[in-house]
Amino acid sequence: MKLTRIAQIGAISAIAALSLTACAANESAAPAGSNAPSDSSAPSDAPALSGEIAGSGASSQEVAVQTWTAGFQTAHADVTVTYDPAGSGAGRESFMAGAIAFAGSDRAFKPEELEGTFAACADGSNIIELPTYISPIAVIFNLEGIESLNLDAATTAKLFSGEIKNWNDPAIAALNPGVTLPDLVVNPVHRADDSGTTENFTDYLAAAAPEAWTNEPDGEWPLQSGEAAQGTSGVVNSVKQGVGSIGYADASRAAEEGLSTVAIKVGDEFVEYSPEAAAAVVEHSPFAEGRTEGDLAIELDRTSEAAGVYPIVLVSYLIACQEYGADFADQAPIVKSYLQYIASEEGQDAAAAAAGNAPITEDLRTKINAAIDLIVTK
Repeated sequence: MKLTRIAQIGAISAIAALSLTACAANESAAPAGSNAPSDSSAPSDAPALSGEIAGSGASSQEVAVQTWTAGFQTAHADVTVTYDPAGSGAGRESFMAGAIAFAGSDRAFKPEELEGTFAACADGSNIIELPTYISPIAVIFNLEGIESLNLDAATTAKLFSGEIKNWNDPAIAALNPGVTLPDLVVNPVHRADDSGTTENFTDYLAAAAPEAWTNEPDGEWPLQSGEAAQGTSGVVNSVKQGVGSIGYADASRAAEEGLSTVAIKVGDEFVEYSPEAAAAVVEHSPFAEGRTEGDLAIELDRTSEAAGVYPIVLVSYLIACQEYGADFADQAPIVKSYLQYIASEEGQDAAAAAAGNAPITEDLRTKINAAIDLIVTK
């Protein structure tokens, strides 16, 4: 697997090492305590898988994809899976161009984009979009001696737009009684690349604070102000190294780096990010209308005031062809089996242990497996 970082936490640090080794040499031995699928995960009469598949896309999923790939390759020693965490926009573009067999994206394709050509797919084939990675987006900051702050949507929007310029601004102070805020310039950090994380974050700002954030949700940052950083790692590193900085990133990286984070106001309470709070907002959100059978795009309700909901969440998708074209037809069985492992309870639990994301519910798993079953493997 092409990696820009090695990011594993807790008990599955051994899996990270396996992920690197498996991608380079495709070794089959599983480390102690790994979450690799057992031999019973596939029927005994199932044909052996061999070959390579390549994917690209969301950097938010990078830790999870490392873990899924390590587990899958442990069970299938003759398979190699590579994934370039180049960003959601790059992944979608590469998938449409037929450069990769699957893509990761922090948003589903828009209806108008589905009218385009997907070069890897057979003529007339639909695509499937699977919400297999659910994670909060953490608002991260760097202020000496302050580990957490309370913010509402409007104040968050003004911090990132540049309207609030100093950390001791009365709007921040009013939400954080008893906290000594420094007389320090705010440095908002955003993604420089086309990012699904950015699109989800700006979607929250536009929905929850429309008077303070008047820009449309977009994967490209809409303002010229602030500091631009490449990828999730770039934002995290900029905030970590710059006192007075504030940014946004997949929560797995915030936890991994020990960064200070924001509790977001929902109704009358301030909610810290957590996998459970991220899963709660997904449970309160409907599927998008007008999609094909295997296209499981979710319309997130950013303004929910339900108890325990954390509204700044991304649902990251894995995207594949329902039927592959001739150049990719031999890869279809590998893609299908790989996605089945990712959606399995075993695969979801492994990713959650590594990345801190929220495992999908059984109801959602049933719908995802039905979509995966649509993949043609003739």
